[in-house]
Amino acid sequence: MGRLAHRTRRTAVAALLAAALTVPLSAAARPNVPAPAPAALPPLTPAGLATAYAANRADATRAARMAAAHGDSRRAAADRAIGSTRRQPLAFDGRGAGLVSEVFGDLAHAGHIAVLVPGSDTSLDTYPRFHRAAEALYVAANRGPGPRTAVVAWLGYRTPATVSTTVATTTRADEAAPQLQSFVRTLRELAPGAHLSVVCHSYGSVVCGRAAHGLDVADIALVGSPGTGAGDVAALGTRARVWAARGGDDWVADVPHVRVDLLLATVGLGADPVSRDFGARVFDAGPADHSGYFTPGSASLANLARITRGETSEVTRG
Repeated sequence: MGRLAHRTRRTAVAALLAAALTVPLSAAARPNVPAPAPAALPPLTPAGLATAYAANRADATRAARMAAAHGDSRRAAADRAIGSTRRQPLAFDGRGAGLVSEVFGDLAHAGHIAVLVPGSDTSLDTYPRFHRAAEALYVAANRGPGPRTAVVAWLGYRTPATVSTTVATTTRADEAAPQLQSFVRTLRELAPGAHLSVVCHSYGSVVCGRAAHGLDVADIALVGSPGTGAGDVAALGTRARVWAARGGDDWVADVPHVRVDLLLATVGLGADPVSRDFGARVFDAGPADHSGYFTPGSASLANLARITRGETSEVTRG
């Protein structure tokens, strides 16, 4: 994307979020795609992971057939891919916009586990790009020697649309935070000795910010963050190390860092996580644009891999 296009998008997003201060909030339209109800599974245990993966693959395969019959070839293809025998879906719900949690690696025996939390406009329809990001982090985090790292792509909440006023509030994040906290507790029970981290992209960093006080993790990494809903790290209420980075070509730099109480809602996402006053450990993300933090070979991905492995002294600072 050229510089003119970047400037145009930055201006449009800034204008949209500024407009959210004065216009009524509205929910983004979501597709009504038929799919079976999620599989009824017992509480997860290390021994039961294979059974859970198989049940969710079967659900995804059924959902693919239903989506195809409904005439939605794009959704059918996404569901069909998740149903492949090579995949490890820990949870799957193909209804509506869809939810899925997918494991990369050996979750029960990993020394490190990273949970990747996506931002706006992530759904089953766009899941392939989220899958690629999680896979890239998994590959980067397992290049060196030492304990293996598992990565979980957690699309466990209904994300807002980028072009909506919902994205300028913490509403969806407040709804998602208890689910993320519960999911991390489950991971802690599955792998009690593992080093846990959450890697939060874009609006996903708002989710992580709202959940932070209840996350039993060692590290929280925020990339391309428009804000967390908090004024500084102390307000997150976490004992985890909090990291933040923004690429040099990320349009989110022009998002207004405000938080205003209106009659019906609080609008804006608060302080800039890479600002000195916020107090996060700012690391180098190179020239990444908003979608470029997980590009193989990039400075941002290398640093995220170091954070997920607990190699904090190796992280290059921004």
